[in-house]
Amino acid sequence: MFMDKKASLLDLFLTFARIGGFTFGGGYAMLPMLQKEVVEEKKWTTEEELLDYYAVGQCTPGIIAVNVATFIGQKTRGVIGGIIATLGVVAPSFVIILAIASVINRFSEITIVAHALAGIRVAVAALIVSAIIKLWKKGIKDLLGIIIFAAVVLLSLLLNVSPIIIVVVAMLFGIVYGRAAGKGEKK
Repeated sequence: MFMDKKASLLDLFLTFARIGGFTFGGGYAMLPMLQKEVVEEKKWTTEEELLDYYAVGQCTPGIIAVNVATFIGQKTRGVIGGIIATLGVVAPSFVIILAIASVINRFSEITIVAHALAGIRVAVAALIVSAIIKLWKKGIKDLLGIIIFAAVVLLSLLLNVSPIIIVVVAMLFGIVYGRAAGKGEKK
């Protein structure tokens, strides 16, 4: 198991608290900040591993952002690192939600608040598109990848197939294809 001695528990907590506190729109919107912080700057994981964590985080119960934080924390500092990273990513949301819940009824009808939220939604959509483009470059490497991507888009948008079913079928297809092509052997 890889244990990054440079990643202190405080650094894990603060990094994921920053990510959790400054990312709006959920796990997918968090991807650009995760790429910048934990891949490019901290070098706690690679882009390929981050993609794997997102894929597994999508398949496992719970919130993707929490799952990914747990995976990265565990990779860098073991079980305690997973716990600390998870606490870091959820702490800002917990505090913010408590604060908003206490005043939401008084502010929800204010025009400037509605406009601010509309602007945030547009920014989050742009960040998600940016993350998709980066993921495309790393994850889709051949015609098969393009075919799987197109099939998933069609299944999810047109037929409203459950994401769980889509991910499991794509995983199984990847296993079968990899074995048939001789790529499933350990090196």
